[in-house]
Amino acid sequence: MDDDAMRELVHRERFSPNYDERNAAISMVVIHYTEMEGPDAAIERMTDPEAKVSAHYLISEAGEVTRLVPEEKRAWHAGVSYWRGESDVNSVSIGIELDHPGHAHGYRAFADPQIAALVPLLNAIVKRHDVPRANVVGHSDVAPQRKIDPGELFPWARLADLGLCLPRPTRLELGDPFDNDGSFYLAMERFGYDITDGRKAVEAFQRRWRPELIDGEIDGEIRAILFQLLLDRDRGLAR
Repeated sequence: MDDDAMRELVHRERFSPNYDERNAAISMVVIHYTEMEGPDAAIERMTDPEAKVSAHYLISEAGEVTRLVPEEKRAWHAGVSYWRGESDVNSVSIGIELDHPGHAHGYRAFADPQIAALVPLLNAIVKRHDVPRANVVGHSDVAPQRKIDPGELFPWARLADLGLCLPRPTRLELGDPFDNDGSFYLAMERFGYDITDGRKAVEAFQRRWRPELIDGEIDGEIRAILFQLLLDRDRGLAR
């Protein structure tokens, strides 16, 4: 997608001073919610130099896309984070903030116009930077000890149906493949998660892959889901 087409997806620009230079190529997209009451408050915070936070894009619940930081720059959205061996997630990622009250202000389903705006924007980003589906993640995936956004109601399945992120495995080949919790944690780390806080890592995994039950407990279903994700990746089916 060329620059003109990309500009058609962006409704306005409000550039933030909160960025610096990248030191690596873009290979990820991280999706957040703002957990604030309205897009204007979120934009004010992300353009406040004292706040030292930002993102590349903000999408309002009405579907308006605001560009805050040029993609070639390193926005400050992920904080202390980790994914698949990368500990400087900000340097390798595009950050997209979704205007949403979050869990602090009345968690609810994401607005249809917002997701309708996210889909073409995300599609343009992943195509332009050749981002693997496995690297389109939520903030909770890359910072499980600190974050729970975008949360259990985010429509990952809708994005997966469009080829924009990995789908939840539905064909679970070997049932319960891990002998003990330690082997499950090691497999989570192999898949990409920071397992420093095991329970929080499990909650993050559940939030993304089995959102109907998030309890931090390792059970047969999530063991089977993780094993299938790893099988698919090893077979080259999970890029």
